[in-house]
Amino acid sequence: MAELLFEIGTEELPAGFIRPAMADLKRLFVSRMKELGVPFEQIRAFGTPRRLALVVTGIVERQDDRQEVLLGPSRQAAFDDAGTPTRAAQGFARSRGVSVDDLELVSTPKGEYLQLTRTVAGKRTSELLPVALKEMILELSFAKSMRWGANQYSFARPIQWLTALFDGAVVELEHEGIVSSNRTRGHRFLAPDFVEVAGAARYEDTLESIQVIGDFEARRSRVLAEIEAAVGQTDFGAAARVSVDEELLDTVTNLIEYPFGVCGRFDEKFLEVPDTVLITSMREHQKYFPVVAEDGSLLPGFVAVNNTRVLNPELTREGHERVLRARLEDALFFYESDKKRRLEERIDDLEGVIFQARLGSVKDKSERVVKLTRLLAESLEPDLVETACRAAALCKADLTTNMVGEFPSLQGEMGSAYASHDGEDDLVAAGIREHYLPLRSGSELPATPVGALVGMADRIDTIAGCFGIGQTATGTTDPFGLRRLSLAFLNILTDRSYRVDMPSLFGKALALYGGRVDGSARTVEQIVSFVQGRFVNDCARLGMDPGAVDAAVSVQFVDVIDCLKRIGALIEAKKDQSFAMLAGSFKRIRNIIKDHDEIDVREDLLGDDAERSLYEVYRQLRRSGSEKLGGDDYRGFLDDMLQLKEPVDRFFDEVMVMVEDQAVRRNRLNLLTAINQLILQVGDISKMHRE
Repeated sequence: MAELLFEIGTEELPAGFIRPAMADLKRLFVSRMKELGVPFEQIRAFGTPRRLALVVTGIVERQDDRQEVLLGPSRQAAFDDAGTPTRAAQGFARSRGVSVDDLELVSTPKGEYLQLTRTVAGKRTSELLPVALKEMILELSFAKSMRWGANQYSFARPIQWLTALFDGAVVELEHEGIVSSNRTRGHRFLAPDFVEVAGAARYEDTLESIQVIGDFEARRSRVLAEIEAAVGQTDFGAAARVSVDEELLDTVTNLIEYPFGVCGRFDEKFLEVPDTVLITSMREHQKYFPVVAEDGSLLPGFVAVNNTRVLNPELTREGHERVLRARLEDALFFYESDKKRRLEERIDDLEGVIFQARLGSVKDKSERVVKLTRLLAESLEPDLVETACRAAALCKADLTTNMVGEFPSLQGEMGSAYASHDGEDDLVAAGIREHYLPLRSGSELPATPVGALVGMADRIDTIAGCFGIGQTATGTTDPFGLRRLSLAFLNILTDRSYRVDMPSLFGKALALYGGRVDGSARTVEQIVSFVQGRFVNDCARLGMDPGAVDAAVSVQFVDVIDCLKRIGALIEAKKDQSFAMLAGSFKRIRNIIKDHDEIDVREDLLGDDAERSLYEVYRQLRRSGSEKLGGDDYRGFLDDMLQLKEPVDRFFDEVMVMVEDQAVRRNRLNLLTAINQLILQVGDISKMHRE
């Protein structure tokens, strides 16, 4: 068993590129070794701003020998009438370096063919690695790549060196004039020279000695330790701590190779600005971590993480403070100037903000959202109609503020802050902030009904408008985020248990656009089908039984809450052993009736005991089922349906459906169709049948 070290040294990579590239490099190596038949025991990926690397242990030193089977020409083409090998047989043998006598005739589904079976000796892994590693460099993908100078191939940033060692020996390969070696480079400022690496086992220790922490998790832990230590050295008090944003922590971890934390201060006057503004300014522009008190309130401090140790920490601290002060002065100015105008005075300014070229301005959108919010509130939250409509009217007004212009991520947050300053109702302010929630799958949902109503109305309007002009999501593109919007709409519905008629709702949303969109029933059908697809995917993500989901949505997808209730009932009913047999019988019914849709059964044409017995059970279930379905007792309904198993089985054993008498045949088909339609009120259980 041997070990491999492979490192690609580069100019500084963007922070967001590193972890995906580590995973991609690992995937490529695993795939390539599987193709080559070279197993190994363990693989680790490393990544810093200046390097991507793999350390692989337990690699076999050569491939196993393998049997190679090569099919040649057919017997008819390989031999003439006298049985003499033809030029085709001789050419096949010659191309494989053997004689015709080494070939054998084998039978195949297409007839007899010549075949060569030979043992191919496995190659040494050291011979395979140069090509494999170079191919991996070429196949690595990034969000954006570049070519520089006279180079032929693109990469995220210019490659500066290649380190490749297999069992201590250099793997010789070359890429764009760069030749592999046993050397790596350390920290750009603290240890910039090349140093030799003894082998894969010594890789991490070697990096540590040249001021580089190669492992992402280890470097992340060191960043955390540095920022905590930096706060501990200040006079903010023992209860002060750093507010750690996980995404920012990951970003900072991939901006440095060896962290050094420093804690700075800013003027307390800036605390007049909402905390979210200060935190956003520190996070987005400077990559600083805010310092907070024990109760979570913001303190006038921050922690910066440097990529190099400095001789004069105080000078570094002052530099960070000076840069941040300029940012916070801007934020304070924007905040104070924005407060001079009420949010409602900004609504008309939205006329100058384009929502979508063919769908009008954001002001147009706001007016539609108000109408949709009223429609939703009147049926779902009648006590909050006016409050929700007020929030809807103001929800986009902060797009015209200086603060949101500087920090687009604060839309909603600033609207809420300015609404509170203007004296708006607390629910209105909360609704403005929350109508953007959830920002992504699994994230925070609106905490108030006002936020939920306005958030749904906003998303319904966008989805309807985009489908109305044919701007739908495709397999590879979704410029308006329709998948995300649909999933957010569904998550709000389920979180609040809101019952809505989706086809009717989207039809009314399309109507609000007037002649700007195609508001036909076909468009409504496309929208509901698209939302249904997101619903099915989300159910799969949550681990729901796919057969039960398919059974429920295939018969009706109008009310999401109703659909979830039917899915739950089907999942529970499936636990009964009789359910599988009933599903099989129902599948047989579906196959027999096909497109038959009549359900009127004439009792005088029921001749056999088996069909009369089935009809009586059906009548009883129809009566009891009507009450249970009316109360959404789908589980109780399905439990009753299990009574159909024995009479249905007996019917199929004793009764011929497709008899010559057309009236009797139609009557029997009508009975089966009536049973089919009864069960379809919950779901198509034939989709839950497994052969």
